[in-house]
Amino acid sequence: ASLVPAAQRAGILLPREPRSTWCCWAWALAIVTMNFLVFFINLLLLLVIFTVVLLPTIVVVYFGFQCHSRVLHSTARYCKTVLDDNSSSALIILGFVIMSPLIVVAMATYCSLARRLRLFMCFQPWSRAVYKGVKWRWYEEGGLCGCARGWNTQVKAWV
Repeated sequence: ASLVPAAQRAGILLPREPRSTWCCWAWALAIVTMNFLVFFINLLLLLVIFTVVLLPTIVVVYFGFQCHSRVLHSTARYCKTVLDDNSSSALIILGFVIMSPLIVVAMATYCSLARRLRLFMCFQPWSRAVYKGVKWRWYEEGGLCGCARGWNTQVKAWV
């Protein structure tokens, strides 16, 4: 015997039953905690991708500023033998010039990965806390964040 009422199996939408006050607060706390966890996972993924992709720019600009005589003027050996003020200025300019395309690459990588993993589907609506019987969004999609369901291989997008 199915636990789903016959009206729901037939596709008829019934009015939702509101939860009690304490139950609503408990569910609200659980949903807010889950949404914050999903947010921080997204933020961590974003920071890792941007750090890895922008590492060449970070290194070039760092060495440019470190060896320029009017900025930090390091006493490191490579600053005295290899990099003078002109080459340090060139490194700084090069770093800022390559930053724009690398930011685009980093954002496209993050968006592609977030879309493939369906990370934004993990956020849960407030109605889960207020009404009884609202299904988890990931449950309807075929698994946690929809990862268990096969991806549509027919759709391709070039970024």
